[in-house]
Amino acid sequence: GVHISEDLSWTQHTDAIVKKAHQRLYFQRRLRRFGMSKMILLNFYRCTVESFLAGCIVAWFGNLNIQERKRLQKVVTTAQSITGFDLPTFEGIYRSRCLKKAAKIIMDPHHPGHTLISLLPSGRR
Repeated sequence: GVHISEDLSWTQHTDAIVKKAHQRLYFQRRLRRFGMSKMILLNFYRCTVESFLAGCIVAWFGNLNIQERKRLQKVVTTAQSITGFDLPTFEGIYRSRCLKKAAKIIMDPHHPGHTLISLLPSGRR
C-alpha cells in the first residue's frame, strides 16, 4: 500500500519501499550465487522489485524530495549491479508509467480526466 503521513511527506512510504526492496534484492543476490542466468535475474527484478517500487508511482513520485529520490535510485543501481544489465532509472520508470496512464485516459472517453488531456493537431501526442 501507500503510506501517507499527516504532514503529507512521503518519508514513511519511501522507508517502507526501500526496506521491502532490500529484502527482495537479498533473494536476487542468492539467485546470482546459485548461478542463475542474467535473463532470469532480470525477470526476477522486473517482477518482484520494479513492480513493487513502481506501485502507485504516478501518485507519489512527483512529491519526493531529492534525498528520497536518491535512496530509491540506489535500489535500482544495486539491482543493476546484481543483474549485469542496464536498467532504467527510477525517474525513467516514473515517466514510462505516466505515459501509459495518460494513454489509457486518452483512450477512455468515460474517464473523468479524459477532457483534461488533448492530443496535438498531428495526433501523435
